[in-house]
Formats: sequence, C-alpha cells, structure tokens
Amino acid sequence: MSENTPSVKTGSLAPLKNVAGFMALTKKIQERGPHLPNLGVMHGRSGEGKTYASIYVQNRTRAIRVEVGASWNRKTFVRSILLECGVVDPRGATADLVERAIALLGDQPDRPLIVDEADKLVDKGLIEIVREIAEASQVPVLLIGEEQLPQKLERVERVHNRVLEWYGAEPSDLADCKLLAKIFLPGVEIADDLLESVRIKGGGRARRIVVTLSGMADWCRNSGAKAIDLKSYTGGIFTGEAPKPRALRVGRAA
Repeated sequence: MSENTPSVKTGSLAPLKNVAGFMALTKKIQERGPHLPNLGVMHGRSGEGKTYASIYVQNRTRAIRVEVGASWNRKTFVRSILLECGVVDPRGATADLVERAIALLGDQPDRPLIVDEADKLVDKGLIEIVREIAEASQVPVLLIGEEQLPQKLERVERVHNRVLEWYGAEPSDLADCKLLAKIFLPGVEIADDLLESVRIKGGGRARRIVVTLSGMADWCRNSGAKAIDLKSYTGGIFTGEAPKPRALRVGRAA
C-alpha cells in the first residue's frame, strides 16, 4: 500500500487473497529442495496490496525487508540490508559490505530477505547484486515489483533463471472488500451492492478501496449512519482518476 494508508494489525489481513498468496510463495521458497533456486517474485499493479502482503510476511517470518528508494545505489542498498540486520552505521567498501550482509543473512538460512520496489534495482542495472547475495547466502529472497517486473527480469538472464516461483497479485474481490470494510469501517453495516460499486470504481485496487472506506467512516460519523447501501450513501468513491481542469471563464462579469 503506501505510507499514508491507515495502520492495522497485520494479522487481520491474513485472509486477503494477495496476502495469502505471498505467504504461500514465501513458504515455497523456504521449503524448497536442495539445489533449487531461492528467488521468488511477486508482481502486480500499483495499489494491489503488495506492500501490505510483504509486511504481513515480514512479521510472520521475521524477514529482513527493505524498500528500494529511487536514489539508491549499490552501497545504499547493501547498507539498508545491514541496518535491518541490526548493524549500526555500516561503513566500508561496497564489496566488504556485501560480504558482511551475506555472512549475517547466511547465519539464519530460513529467514527471508524481502526486496520491495525491486523494479528500481533492475532499471538501474543493480539487480545482479541481489543475485550475488542470494546465491552466496542461500536465504529465501523475495522480489516485489510492478506488473512489468517479470519482463524486466527476463532481460537479465542470470537472475531470471534463478526464479523458482512467480506470483501475480490479483484485483481485490468482494470477499477482500468485506474484510477491508471490517478493518477500516468498523461498526457500520455496508451492503454488498455498495461494496461492489466501490470495488469496480476503484479498479479492484486495495489502496483505492481503503481510501474510499476511510472516507466512508468519516461520512458515517458525521451523518450518524450505522448501515449504508448504494442508495443511501451519498459520499464519494475514490477512483484514482486525476481531477478535471476547471472550465475557463468566458466574458466579463456583469
């Protein structure tokens, strides 16, 4: 999701389709047989709950999780891993930091390394450092990125060939919406027809659905509503569309 998404207990997210899917992907990489590759990839559209899924798995598995920044280079990436491993202010040449990260990760071989926004590493030509760390440490490594991540990785054969399993994030269904409503719209009964409208207009993206549900919570508090449906709800539904330009005024005021 995003840093602006309301925080919730990740345990309550367990039944969400993409959370369960990413958990299953992680377990498959953890339980792989000897000599099998140790990379897994989750890919999908922005807003489909991939980051929430990764945070849930992080909490369940004590994974090391980093979210790649747009300005990062090799050293920044490895330093971030070391910081998550508990190293205070890691310093030194990049090669030395990589060796240290490999050693620390390898000490707990079942503890996953999750790399969110992995697209940025591919775009910058930095993804080989992930392959180096994965191959040397042999820990489960989970890459998360946007829809085109598989195609981008395909251009880096030495990384692409080491992917054991792919999981494509799916749009939220009505069951996902009902669960999100329990979390973000507590104490209000929301009819299926309204939830389905929220799902469709939000393109099935969990982030947009959550934004709408949070707005509904405010609307219900202000109106005193304890039950809402498509006919009674007069508030907004977040679609993600950019606002239209205001029409230019023509002529002079009288």
